Amino acid sequence: MRRGIDTLTQYIQDELKSTWHEGAAFVFTNKARSRIKVLRWDKHGVWLCTRRLHKGSFRWPRADDAAWHLTPDEFNWLIAGVDWQQVKGHDLTKWVWQNESESRPENTQNTIITH
Repeated sequence: MRRGIDTLTQYIQDELKSTWHEGAAFVFTNKARSRIKVLRWDKHGVWLCTRRLHKGSFRWPRADDAAWHLTPDEFNWLIAGVDWQQVKGHDLTKWVWQNESESRPENTQNTIITH
């Protein structure tokens, strides 16, 4: 997870053979799946956001694909630590944002895991 904006942008272009478009976000993780970086382009430039879970790990796709697509809901579940591959068809958006505002992250993680 040492890569910054320039290195990740180059990786997207060279390895993923992808180009930027408005609204696209590229998500990267470390081996332990405890941190993610989100790289996004908008009309003003590129921004990089990092998120770390205090407990547990982010749920990553089971496939060996280098790239995959998420819906906005799946993205919200991913960054909240929810196993987004198991909740298809459920509207957890309101629930995720309610739990995100709690002051104790361990409660959010425990509640999510026991779904």
